Amino acid sequence: MDRRRINGPTEESFVPVFDESPDAWKAADGRKGRGLLDIRPIFLQPGLISQANGSAYIETQKTKIACAVYGPRQSKNTSYSDMGRLNVEVKFTPFSCPRRRAPLRDAEDRSLAVAIHQALASSVRLELLPKSTIDVFITIIECDGLESCVAAGSIAASTALADAGIELFGLVVSCAASLIENQVWLDPTQEEEAVSGGTLVLSCLPALNKITNIWHTGQMSAMDVIRCTEACQQKIEADIHSVVAQALLESAKI
Repeated sequence: MDRRRINGPTEESFVPVFDESPDAWKAADGRKGRGLLDIRPIFLQPGLISQANGSAYIETQKTKIACAVYGPRQSKNTSYSDMGRLNVEVKFTPFSCPRRRAPLRDAEDRSLAVAIHQALASSVRLELLPKSTIDVFITIIECDGLESCVAAGSIAASTALADAGIELFGLVVSCAASLIENQVWLDPTQEEEAVSGGTLVLSCLPALNKITNIWHTGQMSAMDVIRCTEACQQKIEADIHSVVAQALLESAKI
């Protein structure tokens, strides 16, 4: 046997993943472990990265995200501007997904960064920071669905901005919803997103009762979009906003 003619495993090699077929998964009775309008437990801890001006770590079962905020700092090599600038960068760790990801940025990273930036931009008082830059770095340690990463990343980034002492109009809180068999399922996992007809992520400022961004994938009718939006808004006002506010209050006491 000539071993010189056999290529060994490379960095692009990955272990095959054998998932259950979507039809078999859909045949299961309802949702395992929680109701259709229940969200996964949220663990949120601000101030874990000591080198950053502000930081936050969020975990919702298999979704784990760390966020660091640097600034405001003076912009260099740019013309004078009355408004500050908010930069958002999203990176996946190589081991965050079932299939190993390359360390280089791709279109998926940029689309998530754009969605989170749109959710945050209207909440930051950039008019008070002329010729300044705020950099938000989000690292996805483990991913359980892109939509859940957008929702959790927006919450972590807003918490980190508040932890950095940057003036905000309010906390940005997000929630995702999928339409499965004409039913609204809140906070879907990656498996649930794969069998859904469409998924929506709502970001809003509960303190001002304003929506900052809606990120939608798949196909939904106008009525289904309204149903998903109302379900997300009710869950944000009832549960998620209080979790974020309580985490920041406990961190300030410490």
